[in-house]
Amino acid sequence: MIMNRREAIQKAAWTLGYAISASAAFGVLHGCKAKPDLVYKPVFFTEDQALTVSQLAEIIMPKTTTPGAKDAGVPGFIDDLLKEVYTKEQQTKFLDGLSTFDEEARKNYGENFGALKREDQLAFVKKKHDEAMSSVGTAGAEGWWNGSGKGKETPFIITMKELTILGFFTSEPGATQVLQYNQVPGPFQGCVPLEKVGKAWAT
Repeated sequence: MIMNRREAIQKAAWTLGYAISASAAFGVLHGCKAKPDLVYKPVFFTEDQALTVSQLAEIIMPKTTTPGAKDAGVPGFIDDLLKEVYTKEQQTKFLDGLSTFDEEARKNYGENFGALKREDQLAFVKKKHDEAMSSVGTAGAEGWWNGSGKGKETPFIITMKELTILGFFTSEPGATQVLQYNQVPGPFQGCVPLEKVGKAWAT
């Protein structure tokens, strides 16, 4: 006879003669749940924040026949960028967006984004990205899309997309395995057929 975890907790409580509080039961039910491992040690984010950023970056730039965001060290890049480059105001804005993103994931699926099943993460990211892209038309000529600083604030998902792409294509794997790369450039060739290049050059 198969007994699930919740039933086991209830039977243990009855045997001991007292009820287990909701918060204690929640802790037991979720305490042994495995979380994906972080691929770096965060210096700015908390571990939960770093997990969300890592999982989201990997969805934006997944591993295929070429490295993904995690392989390229993108989560650590974003962490360092927030700590060393962003102003306090920019840090606060990013963390507020991250918190709201996690809260919405929790409302929809019952868990922070980083702890969700892959299919739920994909569905939630698509939903948030579709909402952000649909707001381009309502933002007007001076909206977030052209970076003018006027109109609507850039959605968090778009900020994450920009940072992920920036971090990936300035990384060694992104520059050497995805883009064309020549460590010591040769003579200038002003007109090269596209079929000979095949892909964009790393900078």
